Amino acid sequence: MEEPIADRTAAINAGLVDPQDQSKNALKKAAKQKKLAEEKANKSATNTTKEAGRAAATRATAPTPKKKMEGAALIGIDVAKEDDFSEWYAQVLTKGDMLDYYDISGCYILKPASYFIWEEVQTWFNKKIKSIGVKNCAFPLFVSQEVLEKEKDHIEGFAAEVAWVTHAGKKPLEKKIAIRPTSETVMYPYYAKWIRSHRDLPLRLNQWNSVVRWEFKDPQPFLRTREFHWQEGHTAHLTKEGAGEEVLQILEWYAGVYEELLAVPVIRGTKTEKEKFAGGLYTTTVEGYIPETGRGIQGGTSHCLGQNFSKMFGITVEDPSSKEDEKKPPLHVWQNSWGLSTRVIGVMIMIHSDNRGLLIPPRVVETQVVIVPVGITKNTTEEERARLYGEVDALATVLRAADVRVETDKRDGYSPGWKFNDWELRGVPLRLEFGPGESKGHYVTTSRRDLPGKDDKGQIQITELGTEVPRLLDTIQADLYRRADEKFKSRTKKITDWDEFVPALDAKNVCLIPFCLTEKCEDEIKDMSAKKAQREGVPEDAKAPSMGAKSLCIPFDQPEGIVKGETKCTNPNCENRAEKWCLFGRSY
Repeated sequence: MEEPIADRTAAINAGLVDPQDQSKNALKKAAKQKKLAEEKANKSATNTTKEAGRAAATRATAPTPKKKMEGAALIGIDVAKEDDFSEWYAQVLTKGDMLDYYDISGCYILKPASYFIWEEVQTWFNKKIKSIGVKNCAFPLFVSQEVLEKEKDHIEGFAAEVAWVTHAGKKPLEKKIAIRPTSETVMYPYYAKWIRSHRDLPLRLNQWNSVVRWEFKDPQPFLRTREFHWQEGHTAHLTKEGAGEEVLQILEWYAGVYEELLAVPVIRGTKTEKEKFAGGLYTTTVEGYIPETGRGIQGGTSHCLGQNFSKMFGITVEDPSSKEDEKKPPLHVWQNSWGLSTRVIGVMIMIHSDNRGLLIPPRVVETQVVIVPVGITKNTTEEERARLYGEVDALATVLRAADVRVETDKRDGYSPGWKFNDWELRGVPLRLEFGPGESKGHYVTTSRRDLPGKDDKGQIQITELGTEVPRLLDTIQADLYRRADEKFKSRTKKITDWDEFVPALDAKNVCLIPFCLTEKCEDEIKDMSAKKAQREGVPEDAKAPSMGAKSLCIPFDQPEGIVKGETKCTNPNCENRAEKWCLFGRSY
């Protein structure tokens, strides 16, 4: 059968055969090549269609890029807190000179401004714990696999987060070694060695150190990091009552760190069985709240470990009630552990800071007051400039004598407006402006960082500087707490009808609900309150409305309204009666 004319033509045009020598094999070869070319063209068209479909789907689901704020200072924050919280938070930290990003994901460099805050927390908390006999110490950061895995429930709670050392140089270790995720198993073999008598109790030790917890998604500075700084207290007691008393005292001091130092309100309570510390008897907690995301955040925990670890590690003493010649079995000690981390800094920044940058409470900020010379122009003589700068230095001396942390900004080449923006970005709570007019009138102009617009302005007579500036700083501290507390309370809703629960969460509230306290019900509530459509690649905070609610705590301060044996659990699928009001929310 003769080859089709089109195929012969294609062969000639392709240069595969001479026009005078059109063999059948050559024509077949040309036809095959033509077919391959057509298939390739069809495949390309199909892929183009698919890519177009995927692009359209991405445009439909991806969040709209946030528009930069109009009128933002060149050196300032250019994304609004209310528009893109994650990007705003990152800018506030880096442009405010609080931290820098490291080349290992989830690890960060704490710069002096942020580490100063942590030192203020250390100083305050050290004084408190030393008043009850706690002593600071330092244990190694390594722990053997055998010791780490001794307490089964405990290690199961941390198994996915443990980082392991497997090599020394190029040589594999005979046994891998863990980097501590916490120090219970590091310290307690030595408690068994050191505690020989009830006279050795209570033993109260604390460490200021860093720990490593590796496995997680979406790292966030200060909140969720692979290595973080904290203090961890570990104590041993003769009785359950003695241990319980300390648990609550430590928790109250944790609340003090937030409320007295950081101007952050918290709710005190107990964790549910599902959320308590792995291997512990019960966990108490202070819980905070971030208004812009509507999410709760665990602020610090104080655990009663019971006798679980003392039985595992053989920490016993003789029974002091034994009479002479009477042999009673040894008593296992009661133990506590409690920890507070640099997370406190992140919580404080998220709550107080704004679209102008950081806003740091006076009690913990590195620089409480900055004095900026103003009114210097090209017509100002060197003598006039020197005289004004001398007066500025004198004002700073007065403030330092009043224990105010003060800086003077006499940098050349920058306008007063640029300096104002720079110090606002860094979160300095009070700015004093001093120029020829102030010098003549014997006063300073004040500008409060926590107030917007023209409301921030005021005046203080120079003769009253040493008393009025500290008083104004105290006012700023109190106002920061008051505003945060009012917002937290307004966003804490009492809910008894399930139909109101998810809408309240979606409106960025946390919810107090009658709850039966069972783990099964808690899992159901989390599942029922979650929106299933999670998008990959979406910033962590943008996912918050999709999260299921988890229990934050069972508040110590219980509202009225639950009748034992009558009030139903809020979960509509649960047949149990409510035991307590429990605080639920989407959380970090």
